[in-house]
Amino acid sequence: MKVAIMQPYFLPYIGYFQLISAVDRFVIYDNIKYTKKGWINRNRMLQNSQDKGFSLSLAKASDGLDIIDRRLAENFNRQKLLNQIRGAYGKAPYFNDVWPLIEKIVFFENNNLFRYIQYSILEICKYLMLDTEIIVSSDIDVDHDLKGEKRVISICKKMEASIYINPIGGKDIYSNDIFTEQELELQFVQSQFYEYPQFQEVFVPWLSILDIIMFNSLEQCKCLIKKYDLVSH
Repeated sequence: MKVAIMQPYFLPYIGYFQLISAVDRFVIYDNIKYTKKGWINRNRMLQNSQDKGFSLSLAKASDGLDIIDRRLAENFNRQKLLNQIRGAYGKAPYFNDVWPLIEKIVFFENNNLFRYIQYSILEICKYLMLDTEIIVSSDIDVDHDLKGEKRVISICKKMEASIYINPIGGKDIYSNDIFTEQELELQFVQSQFYEYPQFQEVFVPWLSILDIIMFNSLEQCKCLIKKYDLVSH
């Protein structure tokens, strides 16, 4: 059993979905602290040949709240975000194919930050035909007061995992010896660089999944999802 555990991110880059593709069960943290400077509610798209940030505006709240306790701002303008995406990708080759999906995601009515992002991840997975089981962390009966590796290992044990897979950026965070002691193999997903035609000559890499699905057919997207290496610690 292969398991991955990640925070929710809104329309993240392809590596997030490659991680989902690499495992049997994918756990999304809902009961973990929201990080203001992270990528939970923001990402980057292609606009005027450059990377341009976009975000979900949030209601003011304590910095100590978990993601599940954060909400979108009452004045969050869904149509404005859609207009921004349309302005950036309206002339992309697969815009018409994926626009109904993007409208469905952005117009999702739940203002809970976690539920809103969770819905977007599930819808993108559905589009990409990823059938990995996706589980919300708070639904797992473990001690959620545990931190770091201890929390990850406890979830893996509950999921009956034999392999825990993490993005390559976490290679310096986890101790292979600690996982080995718990009879867990530690692996990392490393995305293979792949260049595809955008509007301009200079390719802008690692943008939101929006960029992938706007410039690549579904069949091409399904191939790109598999373009990663599994690296041992």
